[in-house]
Amino acid sequence: MKIRSVTYAGTIAKRDGPAPGTLAQVAFSGRSNVGKSSLINTLLQRTRSKIAHVSATPGKTQALNFYEVNEDFYLVDLPGYGYARVPEKMREAWGDLIDWYLGESKSVRGVVHLVDGRHKPTAHDLRMIEYLATVGLPTLVVLTKFDKLKRSERQTAVTRALETLGVDESQLLPFSSKTGEGRDDLLAALEGLIKQER
Repeated sequence: MKIRSVTYAGTIAKRDGPAPGTLAQVAFSGRSNVGKSSLINTLLQRTRSKIAHVSATPGKTQALNFYEVNEDFYLVDLPGYGYARVPEKMREAWGDLIDWYLGESKSVRGVVHLVDGRHKPTAHDLRMIEYLATVGLPTLVVLTKFDKLKRSERQTAVTRALETLGVDESQLLPFSSKTGEGRDDLLAALEGLIKQER
């Protein structure tokens, strides 16, 4: 897949909000400081004029943000979870929004779940993977910040993620927003997801 065009298409801030259109959707999830915005900008080749806001404060994404890619599908940026310094009620509202969106939308073709490759996946990560299996959504796990790992640490990181999350090796992809490693593989995976019917 080549990225020809990317535009911000809209936001859903509350459950039952309307999607900006009828295109297929692929959602991106992950912990607040996992590097999701950086990955999205690298993936969509928007590193100079960033489309997903990269913040020094985790938890800035507080709604479902839709980006229309190639006039073909929506990349949907979900609120981060975990370390966001926000009130508990707001975190619960995010969870409710995500649960409604992933559980009820028929346009979501799959979820790309981001995990920091430098660390063992968290209990939050495992819960998310189990939830996605429950609702029957195809899931790809992306290990971010892979450029920060020594060559000798890389296989350990992959094995650790596979064992902790219980996913198949074909569902796991290392990625670096800094070097672009994994970008072509992730684009190919997205192409496969958006062609699926739900």
